[in-house]
Amino acid sequence: MRTLIAFSLLLCASMSAEWRQWRGPARDGHSTETNLLKEWPEEGPKQLWQVQSLGEGYASYSVADGRLFTQGQIGGRQTLIALDVDTGKTLWTLPHGDTFSNDRGNGPRGTPTIDGERVYALGGDGNLICAEAATGKKIWEVNLLKKFGGSNITWGLSESPLIDGEKLIVNAGGPGASVVALNKQDGSLIWKSESDEAGYSSAVAAEVGGVRLYVVLTGEAAIGLRADDGKLLWRYAQVSNKTANIATPIVSGDLVFVSTDYGTGCALLRMKPANGGVSIEEVYFNRDMRNHYSSSVLVDGYLYGYSSRILTCMKLDTGEVMWQDRSVGKGQVIYADGLLYLQGEDGAVGLAEATPEAYKEISRFEIGRGNYPTWTLPVIAGGRLLIRDQGMLTAYDIRAR
Repeated sequence: MRTLIAFSLLLCASMSAEWRQWRGPARDGHSTETNLLKEWPEEGPKQLWQVQSLGEGYASYSVADGRLFTQGQIGGRQTLIALDVDTGKTLWTLPHGDTFSNDRGNGPRGTPTIDGERVYALGGDGNLICAEAATGKKIWEVNLLKKFGGSNITWGLSESPLIDGEKLIVNAGGPGASVVALNKQDGSLIWKSESDEAGYSSAVAAEVGGVRLYVVLTGEAAIGLRADDGKLLWRYAQVSNKTANIATPIVSGDLVFVSTDYGTGCALLRMKPANGGVSIEEVYFNRDMRNHYSSSVLVDGYLYGYSSRILTCMKLDTGEVMWQDRSVGKGQVIYADGLLYLQGEDGAVGLAEATPEAYKEISRFEIGRGNYPTWTLPVIAGGRLLIRDQGMLTAYDIRAR
């Protein structure tokens, strides 16, 4: 009996240590881990390791089976990278695609997605690669822009591929192929849909009235596509701006929250079954939550996210603003074990309560920043807080003792 209990605890710990895709297990910015520190020492959590070998780029990271996967531009080539998550030691690297250069920072932006024994990653030039997670051996690759006739967007394709069953979903931005579903086994086309320019956002899956669909914020609108054939179910353009649609949509039951900045705003949409498909109705649109490059997290019915530069708490179902605070400065937010983890673009890292009552900061420390803002989404995996600033990745111990 004791052996069984010990095995169960070990299994749960192993599962909770995984962050297999963009924004975590459910693509919602939530970590499933518990027993984490409720406050940090004044100098910050204990540093476990640090590497400075990732090259240029803003790619976040995914973690599973003791491996951490990310991307960087090394020696002028975009590169898929695997590290030992316990030590930071490089396990393998796989160059792919072309050099990607940009005035806001070179290198790849997309987070690798882990699925079983494989890892998938999209480069800033549209090169999509699939490799063996254990060895880095290339299985297949395809350049989305070349294959589907799209043009790259101003700051480079930044999407993190969505794996859903046998499908890999990406916003390729081509004519008649804005969103494509590829066979994850070999990269072959399953379906293609719409003609929107690509956005910087990543797709999420939803299910309403027995209909499975993908919600995508393209460069022109928020859209819902039927999962089996890519048919357009609904389209909502009011939330789109003409510069950059970036934040990941948030799906909660039959509700979809979408937000952009550049003076635009946010919308709550209600999806409902209609004629064998799904339609939407607008619950509200306002300008009180304008997510720029980061996405909000939803906790117990309240959204916590950056409205441009200001951390904001908003009630999801009504759009009522509960509080605003400058916090650690403009940045990113994720959620774990009852608390908000905040990373400012100028190098401040904070821990705060997830409460609609008021902004209640518990701890903060400084990591500094290099030549570019610290725009990479932080990750929590295996009791570690992982923070990247371009080529430097640092692992902090946030386990409670």
